[in-house]
Amino acid sequence: MVNDWIYHNSYDLFYRNPFGAVPCKQQVELKIKLQRTNKIDKVTLRLWIEGEEKKEFPMSPLEGEEGIYSVQITTPSTPGLVWYYFMVVTNGQIVYYGNNQAKQGGIGEASEQIPHPYQITVFLNKHLPPSWFYDTVLYQIFVDRFFNGNENGNVLNPKKNSLIHAHWENDPIYIKDEKTGKIARWDFFGGNLIGVKKKLPYLKKLGIRAIYFNPIFEAQSNHKYDTGDYHKIDPMFGDEEIFRDLVNEAKKIGISIILDGVFSHTGSDSIYFNKEGTYPSIGAYQSQNSPYYSWYRFYEFPHRYDCWWGIDSLPNVNELDPSYLDFIIYHQNSVLKHWLKMGIKGWRLDVADELPDLFIKKFNKVLKEQNKEAVLIGEVWEDASNKISYGQRREYLYGEELDSVMNYPFRQIVIDFLLGYKDSHAVHSTLMSLYENYPLHHFYSLMNLLGSHDVPRILTVLKEKLPQDLDPIKKRKMAIKRLKLASLWQMTFPGVPSIYYGDEAGLEGGNDPLNRRGYPWGREDQELLNWFQEIIAIRNQYDVLRTGDWISFFPETDVYGYIRQIKNGIDALGRKRRENIAIIIFNRNLFFNKHVVLDISKWVSNIRMINLLNQNEETVIKNGMLELTLKPLEGKLLMNK
Repeated sequence: MVNDWIYHNSYDLFYRNPFGAVPCKQQVELKIKLQRTNKIDKVTLRLWIEGEEKKEFPMSPLEGEEGIYSVQITTPSTPGLVWYYFMVVTNGQIVYYGNNQAKQGGIGEASEQIPHPYQITVFLNKHLPPSWFYDTVLYQIFVDRFFNGNENGNVLNPKKNSLIHAHWENDPIYIKDEKTGKIARWDFFGGNLIGVKKKLPYLKKLGIRAIYFNPIFEAQSNHKYDTGDYHKIDPMFGDEEIFRDLVNEAKKIGISIILDGVFSHTGSDSIYFNKEGTYPSIGAYQSQNSPYYSWYRFYEFPHRYDCWWGIDSLPNVNELDPSYLDFIIYHQNSVLKHWLKMGIKGWRLDVADELPDLFIKKFNKVLKEQNKEAVLIGEVWEDASNKISYGQRREYLYGEELDSVMNYPFRQIVIDFLLGYKDSHAVHSTLMSLYENYPLHHFYSLMNLLGSHDVPRILTVLKEKLPQDLDPIKKRKMAIKRLKLASLWQMTFPGVPSIYYGDEAGLEGGNDPLNRRGYPWGREDQELLNWFQEIIAIRNQYDVLRTGDWISFFPETDVYGYIRQIKNGIDALGRKRRENIAIIIFNRNLFFNKHVVLDISKWVSNIRMINLLNQNEETVIKNGMLELTLKPLEGKLLMNK
């Protein structure tokens, strides 16, 4: 259906004010523009709170604005999602206007059928992310593969039937039983917490302000997502004294520690389940009289039980079991409290989609009571504002659960643009959808990652979609240029950048386990490492790159960019910060220069800007017009001179 006579743009403050997610009991004005010459019989807003009946609100012509119809609504007193679309009756026929087919907000579509609705996220201003987190650069460490700090190189407390690699440079492998496909032996390289402590000066020089550890509690595997004892550091990594010392030493140089909490399941080889009989405790698998029996769901005791994704070494727990809640959250020496007492600054919740909302709320409440500056991050792979898991709409961002989520959508957007799967307009629309759906404080606290232990290494991914005739050396060089663009984007975008150990040094690898190779100490790509140090230092220096306003633009198919601005000394979060403006712009084209002329007069008129990546390069903006040329695979970071 041709819909040029009917228009609503949820990104435009004229049509929806205020923009984006809003607090409870907030008044919102919605407008629609009609240009049809035919008589308009009736204009109605159909709106509903998720889970409740639809309501209809008549819209009235706006005085002094021809063809503009307006209505004001008030968001509910409880958080959730509000949905809406418009109905226009003309010549006795109903025309609907709703969200576009991509469901990304912005300009919608007219239809004769019920359309996709627009989303308004409604949240409580109950718990905002801790202020320090917005200014952080995270560094993710998979401990076994980071560094062995023992002077003699010995591996601490090797596990029974494990494979210990003789060379740090070896590729990690899975040794599986041919009949069952299960892991028969786990391989280890010997990285430990002493090694992390010894590399703190390296992390400080890199510009890191927080470490996120993959699990470090006792477990049989190398990844430790099969927890054996929540109160004990895995002996291959060290002990509690070493960990406490690491936390204290890190704190002295301004680095906080965040732990990975695996609370949707335990290991079968654990104090709590004890299927293998490793522990002196009476585990749930061993007896229905076990103090841990109620934690698990048995279909047929003891051999058939609920487990994570059908993996019988990872029995699922009933997170809302009272004794489990006491153990993890409430008791004086609960898992949550025990490690907070050690000085950690927060938790990342593994597989948040598997955890009940009520569990996360309870965990967050006690966490904030213990330390209001602690941060809670969730592993979520999609838009966390409207995620449905196991048939339930999740409440991650409503104000009582998470401070941040892992921003896998950001990673995918960057990859899709650089590899040519999405043009700059599609990138703009996808990012704007997140910007609109997330409460502002969450958009600025998102864990913006390019790599993690669950996805192929970013440098390996960026070797894709390159000319077939390139030799391996040239292919790597071109991929590194792409990675420089990706990391420049990451370090200048709203949110908290997260570096997966070794990405900054040029480490490569495909899917698990090759994405978990050892950090290449002594074999780093020095050019890339210097680049990361430079752009992290720039991010840490300029407030505007962390919490300035964000304005997206897409001047050309291969060119994407955005403005960051702090006006009148107040940043996007309402905090006092230094006034400044920056322009970040990228050309993804492999071979051709791109000349850009862009009207940015709404934000700046006459100004001289320097490229912080090339101090000798100056750009003069006259009468609000930005004009520059980008070389192939070039990014510029222009800052007010």
